[in-house]
Amino acid sequence: MLNEIGTLYIVATPIGNMEDITLRAIRILKEVDLILCEDTRTTGKLLARYEIKNKTSSYHAHSTKGKETAIIKMLQDGKNIAMVSDAGTPCISDPGILLVQEVYKEFGVNAHVVPIPGASALISALSACGVSMAQFSFLGFLPHKKGRETIFKDVAIATEPIVFYESSHRIIKSLESLEKYCTDKNIVIGRELTKIYEEFLRGKPGELLAILSKDKNKQKGEFVVIVYTK
Repeated sequence: MLNEIGTLYIVATPIGNMEDITLRAIRILKEVDLILCEDTRTTGKLLARYEIKNKTSSYHAHSTKGKETAIIKMLQDGKNIAMVSDAGTPCISDPGILLVQEVYKEFGVNAHVVPIPGASALISALSACGVSMAQFSFLGFLPHKKGRETIFKDVAIATEPIVFYESSHRIIKSLESLEKYCTDKNIVIGRELTKIYEEFLRGKPGELLAILSKDKNKQKGEFVVIVYTK
């Protein structure tokens, strides 16, 4: 008798505040046969907090094809696997999408992929930004070099709000590009969401560039940038 195909759970974890995890997520992480992590050390802190002692294994953008093959084999054998990212919801601007695509490719309509929803930097920022987001475009992390300026030119003529993620290393460069191409646009920056130094900054590109250039502490952390016209 063939084994029933195992389930791949896509489990959202906190983006900063350790309390932002659902009861369902905790239960699933305790029940599965394996937890896939971007960084087992980072996830290990969360698991220790909630006394979750299941086996972990790394899965990230640089994982080999052999690693994916082994995961597929476990699912074929009926094992249940949870996948988490370092923070937030996996597969949203995240390499986890590659594994999900492989699971659907291997099992087709028989694939068992189950989302365990929870924290997301994108949704958290949109919910509190005060901008109408009935329709918007999400760009994820912008490319570091090639095509970057073209994207900002496109943002300048967009009629709907544009949202993207940015790191502490490139937030100033992004604001400089926004000042160059999107001078009259309005910006909301959500910084360090759910963490101790969480804040929302609002203004024109030049105004926010001046604020962050003056205070290097405001350049630290992770950013959600929302660009809109009204």
